[in-house]
Amino acid sequence: MKELERARWRCRRGLLELDIILQRFMDQHYAQLGENELWQFEMLLSQSDNDLWDMIAARKTLADDRLQSVLKLLQNS
Repeated sequence: MKELERARWRCRRGLLELDIILQRFMDQHYAQLGENELWQFEMLLSQSDNDLWDMIAARKTLADDRLQSVLKLLQNS
């Protein structure tokens, strides 16, 4: 439970669009993520707001292909 609360806190961002997408992702997918996907999600959350939004909106390519599966979930959220 502590990890879930920490992840929800990290999803609170400076861009309203990101807040909406990330909260929807948390509600729909977070509980089903495996260890690798949790790592991917943490790596994506470490990006700046603008970079993360550009990746979700497909305006910027992802530098690390290992993060692709969780990025796709975010794009579909």
